[in-house]
Amino acid sequence: MTPIRTLVAGLGTMGRSHALAYHRNPAFDLVGLVNRSEPKLDPEMAGYSIEPDYKAALTRLKPDLVNISTYSDSHADYACMAMEQGAHVFVEKPLATTVADARRVVDCARANDRKLVIGYILRHHPSWMRLIAEARALGGPYVFRLNLNQQSSGPTWEVHKTLMQTTSPIVDCGVHYVDVMCQITDAKPVEVRGMGLRLSNEIAPDMYNYGHFQVLFADGSVGWYEAGWGPMMSDTAFFVKDVVSPKGAVSIRMPESARSDDHDTHTKTSTIRVHRVGRPDEDLSMADEPGHQDLCEREQAYMARAITEDIDLTRHMEDAVQSLAICLAADESVRSGKPVKL
Repeated sequence: MTPIRTLVAGLGTMGRSHALAYHRNPAFDLVGLVNRSEPKLDPEMAGYSIEPDYKAALTRLKPDLVNISTYSDSHADYACMAMEQGAHVFVEKPLATTVADARRVVDCARANDRKLVIGYILRHHPSWMRLIAEARALGGPYVFRLNLNQQSSGPTWEVHKTLMQTTSPIVDCGVHYVDVMCQITDAKPVEVRGMGLRLSNEIAPDMYNYGHFQVLFADGSVGWYEAGWGPMMSDTAFFVKDVVSPKGAVSIRMPESARSDDHDTHTKTSTIRVHRVGRPDEDLSMADEPGHQDLCEREQAYMARAITEDIDLTRHMEDAVQSLAICLAADESVRSGKPVKL
């Protein structure tokens, strides 16, 4: 197979990991990197040049695939620009900053017959796939108890403050975990209730760095998600991943040494505990599970298969729009103080 000529736009944490994945995978030919500044790349990436102008690089290089790992407010425009010039697209989550823009990107993929994969990294994680399967086997309705708080400081807090110029924590992180809820229940979300608080003078007056929301589903399932960023956040119970049903529960149990601002911690599961009513608990060891870079490489291997095997991504794209819609409804509820019907 001819390698897939690939351009990466945005070289933050995720962009650098994706670029390294393309570099290592012979299915790809990494032809360009775009970033406004000169980031520090992995030593394996020595020799790659970085240019600042996305549109110019796209026009000149004419890639087969564009990876968009820029800040969220540019995702929709960059994705559509790439697909209209004939490229497939991998775009980091969230797909866009509005439901209308997310729908515009999906419609553009269909109109141009291009593959669009959204960076839901947990969909490629064997432990999370196992958690979803175990929860579905118990049967609903479900209670979802999920959070990811990050006691961030220094460079990590600077990244979070930049993200919050456009996107709140419950939207940026929440799309992953709402996606997990929706994969388990398969029921339509019907209502969202949110609350949030600004805990730092270092962010805009109309932004909040702590948020919490509840989702109600048509099958009676309910769930909550919580996300907070910043040096003031507690790292006690910062990583709760718990699904409860009438027949029992499935939970991720983390070691005490886990750090809240570490990317590998966000994806590693350590142990899955399956609790069935009236039976002894079963602990499933997740030793030797993939780390963050391994997961990025799995994502891009899937991207290659989506292109070469012509995988139908209809459900994948619709799920991404739905999870974003839920999280944006939560943001609306935080700001309005009122529940939002879906």
